[in-house]
Amino acid sequence: MSEREPTPGTSPPSSASSSASPAVGRALDILVYLAGRPGPVQAATLARELGIPRSSAYHILKVLADRGFVTYIPAEQAYGLGVTSFEVGSAYLRHEPLERLARPILRTLASRLGQTVHLGILHGAETVYLLKERPPAGRAGDIDIALVTDIGVRLPAHLTANGRAILAHASEAQLRALFPRPADLTTRTGKGPRTLPGLVGELVQERARGWSQEVELVTQGFCSMGVAAFDHNERPVAAISSTWRRHHCRHDADQVRDVLRQGAARLTAAVSGHAPSTPAGAAAAA
Repeated sequence: MSEREPTPGTSPPSSASSSASPAVGRALDILVYLAGRPGPVQAATLARELGIPRSSAYHILKVLADRGFVTYIPAEQAYGLGVTSFEVGSAYLRHEPLERLARPILRTLASRLGQTVHLGILHGAETVYLLKERPPAGRAGDIDIALVTDIGVRLPAHLTANGRAILAHASEAQLRALFPRPADLTTRTGKGPRTLPGLVGELVQERARGWSQEVELVTQGFCSMGVAAFDHNERPVAAISSTWRRHHCRHDADQVRDVLRQGAARLTAAVSGHAPSTPAGAAAAA
């Protein structure tokens, strides 16, 4: 099927065609459409729903896939959003707006727990820490001295509770894109998943229960717990986490989890987001 441009004086078939560069408009239409869908979509459906000639749709999808904006899922012969779309889509919330909203929340959590609390985002396959709130003076003890986490620090996301809380909501196709060498996952302490199937299995469980935890995956003698905050499309934009000495915690794990959940729910509401309505397993359909 050949692509036909609108005849002068006639109404274009879509808002994209009115652009000076129809291909750019159509690419954006595809991304917005995929962002609003609950799962992958076949190219023929995209072309039909958006009024794009099939030949053009396939060409645009290939360009978007080459740049990571969409990912092709062979088992379903369909397309979903890729890692680059996630990064671009969350860029607005990565810096000052998100930090400004999260800072008072983290300050409250740090005071309640008497532990250091972090706000982190996913950047590629790494956790990047945007905020670090310490408890009031005298309550943290010497734990903060031993922590490797600080503002701007990057760590392998599959090892941190913060990163895992976000990764738990990624599809298996997205995880494959993030970890192109799935048989050789990084380790810091000799602990943790070594293969992508092993990681996927752990993330499925973590998504189902609604929180993530790592025990001595980042630093010997320490463990962390993380809970994700979500945007209006029920996708994670960040995670709130706390770290403590494994055998010297002020609270039991259930108390830490509940406090972090409350904080993540407050941040989700602050960004006008919604938590996923169902706890379906991560990466189950890819």
